[in-house]
Amino acid sequence: RAVSFSHHKLTPSALAHCPRPRRKSGRISCEVATRSDSSSPSSSYSSSADVTSSDEAVASSKIGARVKVKVPLKVYHVPRVPELEITGMEGELKQYVGLWKGKRISANLPYKVQFVVDVEGRGAVKFFAHLKEDEFEYL
Repeated sequence: RAVSFSHHKLTPSALAHCPRPRRKSGRISCEVATRSDSSSPSSSYSSSADVTSSDEAVASSKIGARVKVKVPLKVYHVPRVPELEITGMEGELKQYVGLWKGKRISANLPYKVQFVVDVEGRGAVKFFAHLKEDEFEYL
């Protein structure tokens, strides 16, 4: 709903949101769109997206686990290596990105896994890959 501040006390924050105040007979008038509390962004989420504490506990208990890639998979983002086959490589589960601020999000590859590979002339290089749960097995 639009609110005219011609009859209200003008605060500095209200003036900051006013693109161009117009003067009418010695008064400053500014039209600002406001929303009611029922249309706030936090209430627009459906309750089905809420995550229970048991879901969070299950996701956090997996962090730090050793995993092994079990499907044919290549990555192309390792420095000084044009293409790297990570099938059979072991890594450490570092993060579950399917939860954000207590809400379940639709991450396609929700598990962030850290790998270490030996690159000739450089030594051990750490890199991350995002995987689905069916692409690796727990050790």
